Amino acid sequence: MTARRGSNTNYRCVLVKTDKDGITWVTFNRPEKRNAMSPTLHAEMEQIMLDLETDQRTKVIVITGAGNAWSAGMDLKEYFRETDADERGQFRSFTSNRNWAWDLINRSRKPTIAMINGYCFGGAFTPLCACDIVVTAEDAVFGLSEVNWGIIPGGNVSKVIVDTMPFRQALFYAMTGRPFDGRQAVAMGLANIAVPANQLKAETVKLAHELMTKSPTVLAYVKQALRAVRTMDQDQSFEYLRAKILALRVDDKERTRERGMAEFLDNKSYRPGLQAVARPGAARGTPRRKVTPRSTSRKI
Repeated sequence: MTARRGSNTNYRCVLVKTDKDGITWVTFNRPEKRNAMSPTLHAEMEQIMLDLETDQRTKVIVITGAGNAWSAGMDLKEYFRETDADERGQFRSFTSNRNWAWDLINRSRKPTIAMINGYCFGGAFTPLCACDIVVTAEDAVFGLSEVNWGIIPGGNVSKVIVDTMPFRQALFYAMTGRPFDGRQAVAMGLANIAVPANQLKAETVKLAHELMTKSPTVLAYVKQALRAVRTMDQDQSFEYLRAKILALRVDDKERTRERGMAEFLDNKSYRPGLQAVARPGAARGTPRRKVTPRSTSRKI
């Protein structure tokens, strides 16, 4: 069992560690089962995600897996067979799964990154799609294998894949059960970045640090706005976003908007198209990612 630093809670199926920079690493820890999701894992993840939402040390949440898998999906024995005749246990497990794997990740105010280090199958697609950003190893193996053993992609998997992947690709892989790799996942929009496995953690840490240069309140509002307008029409989204912008100006205690305009218009000290305005207390001159304009003469 592993106790989270600063907590009295022990977890059997998940490791939780917050590093000195504020990245909280949440690791599915059933490597002997390729991190298949059991009722215990669901209950623990539900509690962990609730705790992290108000944990002041946590700036970015990274979800990954121990061993050679992110998650092989649901544990067929513990999640399905052993709860088929246990109505109470099944309800609790199914509800915990829905709560953490979709609702809590999807609604989190904090940036969430799925770091896909290996196998990612079936029910694991729900938390995968709920995360804000997905960084994957190029040789990670993804699959919608439900058809191979007689069920449909349930637990909201069918919904999240048609919302995230091109419809024909979602249909193809759900019908054939064929696996695909990290590079293909990026090409289909299921993941954002694919890198060699030995660069996976470094790339994820780099991204987390980039996100931490932004105002956490602004990031939360950006996430909320983009998720909300997906189901709105033009008129609804216009009115919603106008109200959201006004609310952010009140809620952002760092006054990012005012400082950003002052730094750009008055002090001429930064370019908003290329970097974030320094947060209060941050040292000036923090190295920024260099952006080189693309040549307009590049052949396609």
